[in-house]
Amino acid sequence: MALPGPGLVTVFGGSGFVGSQAVRALAKAGWRVRVAVRKPGLAGDLRLLGDVGQVLPVRCDVTSAEDVAAALKGASAAVNLVGVLYASGKRSFDAMHVEASRTIAQTCAAHGITKFVQVSAIGADADAPSDYARTKGQAEAAVREALPSAVIIRPSIVFGPEDSFLNKFAAMATFAPALPLIGGGETKFQPVYVGDVGEAIGRAVTRDDMAGRTFELGGPSVWSFKDILTYILRETGRDRMLAPLPFALAKVIGGFAQLTAAVGIAPVLTKDQVILLESDNVVSPNAEGLAALGIEPTGLEAIAPSYLWRYRVGGQFAKGPAAEAVVTA
Repeated sequence: MALPGPGLVTVFGGSGFVGSQAVRALAKAGWRVRVAVRKPGLAGDLRLLGDVGQVLPVRCDVTSAEDVAAALKGASAAVNLVGVLYASGKRSFDAMHVEASRTIAQTCAAHGITKFVQVSAIGADADAPSDYARTKGQAEAAVREALPSAVIIRPSIVFGPEDSFLNKFAAMATFAPALPLIGGGETKFQPVYVGDVGEAIGRAVTRDDMAGRTFELGGPSVWSFKDILTYILRETGRDRMLAPLPFALAKVIGGFAQLTAAVGIAPVLTKDQVILLESDNVVSPNAEGLAALGIEPTGLEAIAPSYLWRYRVGGQFAKGPAAEAVVTA
């Protein structure tokens, strides 16, 4: 007797910021979801994203071909969300992006799994100067070589309650006298809501017309780095100076700051992240995006206030900028 629903999908790296939203979307679409993570004991809350027994976290080391094969047993689709923002020990960009992606894609091909979604990033390019962008581009090539039917998803900067971008600078503004305007703040972004990215992944897995396509995901507006920092300060009610920081000096600072990764502390900034900021992070003019997946993009202003209030003096009870702008008779 056939099981109800579209089948079983294995989501590698599904316990993270974007991954949890992808798991939610897939469960909502009727998939049984196996979430392959390093520490399943810390991912128990993912079970709540579906019906009883629909979502199951399992242990998987993506550098082990045996673990990957076990995680894919019985699956008819897979999603790869494994990625790192900075290198640390054995978790290098090459290991976690290129080799892990190659192993997962090749194992899918060996098991006859042709529905595969590789989550990459805008700017991914095998010849990029940034190690992050270079290895993301090499990972795409490795996946397509093993599975030409794979779908590539490239988001811009992703925002949402647990993001590491708006939250980082909002937290910094609570104690620092100034925020760093790296490169003068001219780098452009097209922030995309994490819920929209999760829904895009769910549709890319579920729909039958996705094979071999690449999607670049961005929100409805393009923002400069300076625009975003200014918005954060306005929304949190913080009066802070924006201090211009040339790329060359920022790279030196990032080079020292990234040393904390050696002792297990996430660096505030890395040299590679500064190199990334030297290029705009927006959807290409002719790229397929959220609209091609039938998704209306959600604007930053519609979501960010729902979590940036945490950084206001007075927290949720403080007046936000919208409330302060109201003129009463």
